[in-house]
Amino acid sequence: MNILVTNDDGYTSPGLANLAVSMRAFGHVDVIAPKDDRSGAGSSITLDRPLRVGEAESGFAFVNGTPVDCVNLGVTALLKSKPSLIVAGINNGRNIGEDVHYSGTVGAATEGFLHGITSFAFSLDSFSFDNLRTANFFAKKIVEAYLNHPFSEPTLLNVNIPNVRLAEIKGIVSCRPGGRAASKPAVKAVSPKGEEVYWVGASGDFYDVGEGTDFKALSENMVSITRLSTGMYETKSLEKLESWVQKIK
Repeated sequence: MNILVTNDDGYTSPGLANLAVSMRAFGHVDVIAPKDDRSGAGSSITLDRPLRVGEAESGFAFVNGTPVDCVNLGVTALLKSKPSLIVAGINNGRNIGEDVHYSGTVGAATEGFLHGITSFAFSLDSFSFDNLRTANFFAKKIVEAYLNHPFSEPTLLNVNIPNVRLAEIKGIVSCRPGGRAASKPAVKAVSPKGEEVYWVGASGDFYDVGEGTDFKALSENMVSITRLSTGMYETKSLEKLESWVQKIK
């Protein structure tokens, strides 16, 4: 099978290199990743300038764009055949709750899903790759499970792995996203040139961390798997909206 590997931390990330090596056990692997760290890029796509593709000594292709750009170019222009599977990661830090809307790793997987390809986003709950071996083990295990028991339709999965040694993992569980409040206020600062600048505020606190959430799973050293959807339309709210629209004059 043909597997496309990408990420949002950039083509030099150890998480990307380790994931690419792991995926070679299942078939041909192409790696296309951002030239620079594009964490937080979400599902953004570059439309205001042309994209350039380079090749690293590792053989990885890198793009001066977003994770979505990498997948889009791979599927529509760079690869000789459409990938059978797209895997993004291994991300430097967890992607749970509302974080999935901002995550470039999840954004890359989402782009693959929009092209009709089953896509997985893998993230390690660490900013130092302390237990990358653990993350690799479960990324490989989950892909192997998919090959043995494939989904009947293209599927988008978000996987988070606890930052612990392999022996400390308590299991794998399917989850729903937890709930996080809006981000905290932006922080005003002054640049070295005396200019007034702002840093985006820290992430909001979690308010839904109960049973069945990805947050709860990670806190209990469980690998969380969440099936995501790109649908942003709620059928159940149609009647309420219709009633409101009728009031517009």
